[in-house]
Amino acid sequence: MKRKTFEEIAVLWLADKKNYVKTSTYAAYALIVENHIIPTFSSHYKITESMVQEFVLDKIDSGMTQKSVKDILVVIRMIIRYGVRNGMMDATDMNIRFPTQSVRKEVAVLNRADQKRIMNYLKENMSCMNLGVYISLCAGLRIGEICGLKWMDIDTDNGLISVSKTVQRIYLRNGGAGRTELRIGPPKTLSSVRKVPVPEDLLCMVRTLSKDSDRESYILTNSPHPSEPRTYRNYYYRLMNHIGMPRTTFHALRHSFATRCIESGCDCKTVSVLLGHSNISTTLNLYVHPGLEQKRNCIEQMMHSLL
Repeated sequence: MKRKTFEEIAVLWLADKKNYVKTSTYAAYALIVENHIIPTFSSHYKITESMVQEFVLDKIDSGMTQKSVKDILVVIRMIIRYGVRNGMMDATDMNIRFPTQSVRKEVAVLNRADQKRIMNYLKENMSCMNLGVYISLCAGLRIGEICGLKWMDIDTDNGLISVSKTVQRIYLRNGGAGRTELRIGPPKTLSSVRKVPVPEDLLCMVRTLSKDSDRESYILTNSPHPSEPRTYRNYYYRLMNHIGMPRTTFHALRHSFATRCIESGCDCKTVSVLLGHSNISTTLNLYVHPGLEQKRNCIEQMMHSLL
């Protein structure tokens, strides 16, 4: 087969991938290809290790996180494998190195006092939009999952929330410049489809707010149309500012839920399932960081066993 440029191979790879991955995954790949890969490697017929290494370091120097750069690197490698397999380019061995990270990025978590203050405010100022924040604090749902919740997804008799869909705005590669579309589909992974038990005070809020509502309506809007995550995120920022809370991301609510669970002595496997993590190691890496007091207790227990 005739050799092709990296841009030509990337476009063919995208067309092939579209048949096998979710629409949202394809959109993410397309965004990476158009915004990062094609501008750098478009006209090249061969991609070398030194070219990719320089690309990686440039992206990190520009402020991109190592996680984001590694996601791009995964796509580059998939495109290369596709090109080699189909005889469009030569194989390339790559051993890409990343700068050592000297500082661990801390997970944003509300302290107990701030979390209690927010929850008390939400209970005293019940509304459909405020209920979403309360659900995230009590059940650890992601913002897209909150936006996708309908009244019918909350079983008030058995105290369970069924998480089966998420709302996200995705990029449409062939939809014109800047074209995006709001999609409602399955959650992030199969593990994210789950049932989460919820406390009675949340169920009381649900019963009050859902009275006379259509069970098919989305909770945040109480209508047949969901809220867009970006819109709801902006509402959350305004709410926190109104309450006088430090500015944190919406995802900090999910982090706070998980942290409170771990602090309360819940086992990591259960917390992992509640969060919808596909692997318990994700939960352990994010939330299980023993404090100084826990370390002291561990040493004391070890010494006590030797006496």
